[in-house]
Amino acid sequence: MNGSRQLAGSHARRSASAGIALAATAALLLSGCADSSEQEGGTEEGGGEPAQGAAGAYPASIETEFGEVTIEQAPERVVALGWGDAEVALDLGVEPVGASDWLGFEDPDGIGPWVQNPYTESPEMLGTLELSYEAVAALEPDLILDVRSSGDQERYDRLSSIAPTVGVAPEGANYLTEPEEQVRMIAAALGQPETGEEMLTEQEDAFAAAAQENPEWEGQSVTVATRTAEGWGAYTEADGRVGFLEDLGFEQNPEIAELGGEGEFSVNISDEQLELLDADLLLGFPIFIEETEITEDAGWLSIPAVQDGRDLVITGDLANAFSLGTPEAQIYALEELAPEIEGTVGP
Repeated sequence: MNGSRQLAGSHARRSASAGIALAATAALLLSGCADSSEQEGGTEEGGGEPAQGAAGAYPASIETEFGEVTIEQAPERVVALGWGDAEVALDLGVEPVGASDWLGFEDPDGIGPWVQNPYTESPEMLGTLELSYEAVAALEPDLILDVRSSGDQERYDRLSSIAPTVGVAPEGANYLTEPEEQVRMIAAALGQPETGEEMLTEQEDAFAAAAQENPEWEGQSVTVATRTAEGWGAYTEADGRVGFLEDLGFEQNPEIAELGGEGEFSVNISDEQLELLDADLLLGFPIFIEETEITEDAGWLSIPAVQDGRDLVITGDLANAFSLGTPEAQIYALEELAPEIEGTVGP
């Protein structure tokens, strides 16, 4: 098949962009991280719900890049600032009073359609990279979650001066806290470590079942690519998007693996290097540009995987779920994407 198969998912809201907000710098553009500091919404007071921790779950101690953080009792006013932190809290039955929307969701509460425990009272929507610390302090939080974030020391110092703050995991700066670590850290902070493990087990079981149903995926190479206004890029094994497909048996394209340095979750690809994206499965998505800037690009169309019909271009809710990395989002993306992968790389 010549050209790219375009996939938005059965629940996707097609739009002129991928629906993913971006940072100003090229590196953060490729990470999928973004600034939403101008967003406003929710109620003035917010709608916190205390963490329903198991008996004996407090005090809870969490190891972070900045040292051990101890939560003495169940928090009642949680602010969730990291990539996907608010959704993990919601999945645990805790409604943050303030949250950051890294993906530019259409929902004013900054959540995707896969969230089974939505807010009963809208949170105050806060910034991402350009965060108003005054707005955070005004919410009077007793716990701040900033688990999948930059790991910037100044940011952490300012947040921890407001309330106990669970920052990035050890060696998790630059948005490299692994999704599993994120769940475990937040679940511990909210007094629900066992529930956190149940969430991870459900996700693991779903991926294991999909991999078992498709043994032909084992060992096939995969590239996860993107295009922004700044140019082309590809994700490395350090990023959860590649991990998503590795959990299904795929292996990262070795050409991309060689380009990525330690701790780099993405690499830039020039127009002249696009053949490096070639793999048994090439999955791409646009960020803040029209999807046709991928699917109608002459360089993209010249890649052997595209010419052979072994490519997928995803947008909308599916691209957001694929990028977010939380258990609910991962399962949603798996249910939408697995059948399309079957039809693309088949036996």
